[in-house]
Amino acid sequence: MSLIVQKYGGTSMGSVERIRNVAKRVAKWHAAGHQVVVVPSAMSGETNRLLGLAKEISPRPDAREQDMLAATGEQASSSLLAMALIAMGVPARSYAGWQVAVHTDSAYTKARIKSIDSDRVKGDLDAGRVVIVTGFQGIDDNGNITTLGRGGSDTSAVAIAAAMGAEECLIFTDVDGVYTTDPRVVPEARRMSVVSFEEMFELASLGSKVLQIRSVEFAGKYRVPVRVLSSLTDPEIALEEEKNSGTLITFEEDQKMEAAVVSGIAFSRDEAKFTLRAVPDTPGVAYSILGPIAAANIDVDMILQNLSAQGTTDFSFTVNRIDADRTNELLETQIGPAVGAGEIVFDSKVAKVSIVGIGMRSHAGVASAMFRALSEEGINIQMISTSEIKTSVVIDEKYMELAVRALHKAFELDQEKAQ
Repeated sequence: MSLIVQKYGGTSMGSVERIRNVAKRVAKWHAAGHQVVVVPSAMSGETNRLLGLAKEISPRPDAREQDMLAATGEQASSSLLAMALIAMGVPARSYAGWQVAVHTDSAYTKARIKSIDSDRVKGDLDAGRVVIVTGFQGIDDNGNITTLGRGGSDTSAVAIAAAMGAEECLIFTDVDGVYTTDPRVVPEARRMSVVSFEEMFELASLGSKVLQIRSVEFAGKYRVPVRVLSSLTDPEIALEEEKNSGTLITFEEDQKMEAAVVSGIAFSRDEAKFTLRAVPDTPGVAYSILGPIAAANIDVDMILQNLSAQGTTDFSFTVNRIDADRTNELLETQIGPAVGAGEIVFDSKVAKVSIVGIGMRSHAGVASAMFRALSEEGINIQMISTSEIKTSVVIDEKYMELAVRALHKAFELDQEKAQ
């Protein structure tokens, strides 16, 4: 039988009863002859609790120590799951990321995986054990524990699947797959049975919370099929039924359907927009603005530059809202004075809405159809960004849900075969 990697989110591990249900599900796959590696998240709410304690100690906790603290949540859930399996008579062994080891760089709280030593895990699998590896964490070259950022257990699972040549990586979560958009905003949203890596990467990067973006990046790079499915179903559901449930994220050439023009709509409320007005239009000004921001490990998303007849430019860009305060501080104290900005404008009441689909490559007029749908609802567009398979707009946050509903209807995504 094949090697399967299973990842369980915090909701799936949220109580002793749910951990026992996870153990039943894992035991089912093990009994069928599969080798199983499990990557659990911390119990629901535990990471927030730990980080809250850190904030009580210090408004800006030391990053190394914060990672030491945050990593304990996954260690607890991993050992509890191992105990549950052993109590059921299933041989199991849990490891922290540093014991495997999952090697990362030293960017605390946002570390990136460099390599994984899988010999120890392979030895246990060959001995008939289920192996449980903590998600979300690893170890740097200096022996320090690091964490991969929120959602990092997804990345851990896919990276382990890639390193070990797993047949498939199953991401068990509290939803039953990837939808055309968030059903809480559009009740008519439809679950997709198959989606390409490219589409999922764009959806994840544009605000879809189903998978962490780096996990999709890993999956596409190393060609690891990933399936998103629910952990809240009966854990003793027939194995063949479970194997074919949820949403399969795979290679574009493997999709057995004509690509829809637009496959899904993503949105993000976590946006902050900055504008530097009347910046001298000189060579290198963009780097002078964005270079220090990149050096501070802050990701810039959309960028817009408007030239004026007076030889100046208005330079706008967006960042995640959690980085807004640090970005504003850099602009006010360092970047703005250095580039001679006339004014710095900060707007945290914006949202990003995006349409995504590999079918957009071969269909003209998709962006204009998007703009028409928004115009008909009286929604003003502040910024636009496009690529081969997506178009994103920044709009006033108060219009976000209206925009998502209008676009979902305009592109007929509630239909079984969206065109």
